Amino acid sequence: MFRLAHLSDIHLGPLPDVEYYQLVSKRALGYVNWHRNRRRFLHDSVIDAIIADMKAAEPDHIAVTGDLVNLALDIEIDMARQWLGLLGDPHDVSVVPGNHDAYVPGAFDKVCRAWGAWMTGDDSGPPADRRAFPYMRIRGNVALIGVSSARATAPFMATGFFRERQARRLARLLDEAGRLGLFRVVMIHHPPLRGAVSPHKRLFGIQRFQNVVHSHGAELVLHGHSHLPSEGTIEGPGGQAVPVIGVAAAGQSLGGLKPAAQFNLMEISGSPENWRVKLMRRGLTGAALPPSELSAVELYPEAAEKPAMLRS
Repeated sequence: MFRLAHLSDIHLGPLPDVEYYQLVSKRALGYVNWHRNRRRFLHDSVIDAIIADMKAAEPDHIAVTGDLVNLALDIEIDMARQWLGLLGDPHDVSVVPGNHDAYVPGAFDKVCRAWGAWMTGDDSGPPADRRAFPYMRIRGNVALIGVSSARATAPFMATGFFRERQARRLARLLDEAGRLGLFRVVMIHHPPLRGAVSPHKRLFGIQRFQNVVHSHGAELVLHGHSHLPSEGTIEGPGGQAVPVIGVAAAGQSLGGLKPAAQFNLMEISGSPENWRVKLMRRGLTGAALPPSELSAVELYPEAAEKPAMLRS
């Protein structure tokens, strides 16, 4: 059995001191939003509790699906690198960037340099830029494939992008992992499902992503961005439904509009003819309580019996 933990949307805080010249961009809006909204509900103490509970479960690997930072300031990116070092060895932690990690032009390349060890494929060197994605890592009988949907966008926009070059490479990696009989996990920040988020936060290229999965197959898709513990499906080869799993923001405290902090823990067992996956959601249920199990469901063979849909 392979135990895979999944967390997302950490939004490490508090924000460092910011010089005025650093806010002459989209960051000005993000700075205001942080002080008016996010700083009230995103807390390091919550993240610490979630991480402690996750590590107590002794996962074999950790998948982080983006938004480690807020404004992609240089000091934030470096702080996130140090946090990743505490989270786990690069061999045991796989990361894909989110829209906040690529908040302004140039930030994405800085993230690649700083967090590259956690975003490096088995057959490639550390990423220099977005052309390095997707990457693939094989751990046990699981192939972890990291796709990047992150890109700097205009003010008031938080959209993601999945374009043809990544689609071609993702198809090749899925085929390769499939031939090896591996359980294929695709990690992406933006949910590849219609209606999962509001239009200004959607993924451009949803149909392209779904077409790749439909033609080449996958066993599981993990995403963040929505800050919701959602479940959906994409139709795979032969009509089998591929589970698409979201998760609440790892730093979200109680009292906000979105669910309090959670992480996903998946137990993967079986073989290509009979995969078994148990999804357990753990998170906060009270201000003074440690995380606890919130739900547990079997994704296989249950997922194969469901039509493509989104639930949260």
